[in-house]
Amino acid sequence: MPHTLRRVTVTAATGLGLCLTLLPAGQAQAQAPTRVPCNDIAALKTAIRDANTGGGSIVLARNCTYSLTAPDNTDDGLPEITGKVRITGNGSIIQRAPSATGAFRLFHVTPNSSLTLNSVTVRGGEASGEGFGQAGGGLFNDRGALALNGVTVRNNTSEFLGGGIWNNTGTLTLRNTSVRDNTSSVGGAVATSGTMTMRGGALNDNTAAAWGGGLANAGNTRLDDVSVAGNIAGDGRGGLGAGIMTMSMSSGTGIQRGPLRLNSTEVEGNIAETSGGGIFVGTDQPTTLYRSVVTRNTANGGATQGGGINNDGRGFGVIIRPTGDPERQQSKASGAAEQALPKVKLIESRVFKNHPTNCAPPGSVPGCDAVGSAPATVKPGKS
Repeated sequence: MPHTLRRVTVTAATGLGLCLTLLPAGQAQAQAPTRVPCNDIAALKTAIRDANTGGGSIVLARNCTYSLTAPDNTDDGLPEITGKVRITGNGSIIQRAPSATGAFRLFHVTPNSSLTLNSVTVRGGEASGEGFGQAGGGLFNDRGALALNGVTVRNNTSEFLGGGIWNNTGTLTLRNTSVRDNTSSVGGAVATSGTMTMRGGALNDNTAAAWGGGLANAGNTRLDDVSVAGNIAGDGRGGLGAGIMTMSMSSGTGIQRGPLRLNSTEVEGNIAETSGGGIFVGTDQPTTLYRSVVTRNTANGGATQGGGINNDGRGFGVIIRPTGDPERQQSKASGAAEQALPKVKLIESRVFKNHPTNCAPPGSVPGCDAVGSAPATVKPGKS
């Protein structure tokens, strides 16, 4: 018995020594994050290129502003994301400097690549041109994966799609993220034709010259506990869907559309020049509101317009193609009167105090209250 005990003890000690010998070697193989000094743009670009090749994470200086004065390539302020890149901002800002020359967005995720941003603000980006590849004022996700955690996307502009973010048939995930004060022709905050999931955060105070002040949706989108408020659609071009507009987008892979689901989400205080102050359903994609609220939105197009929800998709062939003026793609579908309206479901949801009506056309949204409210006006500083 004593001999057995000694053998077990020696074996255990030997095994422990082996573990102590191997553990530091294993730890040494872990890749340390790349830390970028405050406003060192050259170092930031190098870190992104290195991460594209070998992966790893990038950490920015706390509460620092990184100002880009010139583009890295034709359309982008920083190198294109071609690998798996993760950037932690620590409350920092990445911006296109006010004195920068030329229009350029900040980030561009290429096909089959991924970018994760944590605790950073992306602001001041500009996307010029009317093609799918020129859209996305702040960030352009082109068939890749883009995840934003605790991020603010603000004061970005696009001439075509997605003032803040353009998600072109990719995967877009936003958690506790705010997309605000962005402008574009379509999709002031976000335009998406891919998969979008947003949990917490807000799409607030954005402007679209034509359609979708907050969100232009042509993909599979889910909003959980999100605020969609204070957005505007229209600058004399018949603005539709100030909060959210559903539509179709045509690309080389076919037509993208819906569905859209809102859970515990509030669509409030949005103003459309013509119709769909809160939501304009412009194509045949299922739209579901669960325990959500649509209130105090305004459509200024006349007494029969949907201040809260306008479900006009049966006669509104809204298709945005990869190039061209989106307004010229608007067309009435043939035989519209015989077509069924898109399905809009209100499940434990309320649509109330919208002007001039809560829902239009009459009966187009089952369970929608028809009582109107006082009209709203454009907020100071918004156009």
